[in-house]
Amino acid sequence: MDEFMEWLEERIAAVSDIEATAKEMISNRDSVGYRAMMRKKALLLAGLDENGRRFAFMLPVPAKALAASKLRRFSASASTALELDSTFYMSALLFPEDHQPGQPNDLEVFREEIQQLM
Repeated sequence: MDEFMEWLEERIAAVSDIEATAKEMISNRDSVGYRAMMRKKALLLAGLDENGRRFAFMLPVPAKALAASKLRRFSASASTALELDSTFYMSALLFPEDHQPGQPNDLEVFREEIQQLM
């Protein structure tokens, strides 16, 4: 269980770092750099399902089922964004339509859901 949560925390931190760097780039009008950061974020998310399986199997059954479903969904959305080569879609990954600044993203919400099941 701890290994899965550590793995997930590392991914959450990586996404946060990517988003912060992307924000700086867009502030500096570096659209090429911003696009590269959004692609990096999408690639990280696209690999969640495959990379997370080796840790998710250690979770208790309810958490394992949730993890399998959510990791698959995060990866599928990111893969679609990459296939479409849409910077906008990549930037919207993990953020629901009604997301407000300061609210947790979907990956952070997922972490809380898993913790509640353990």
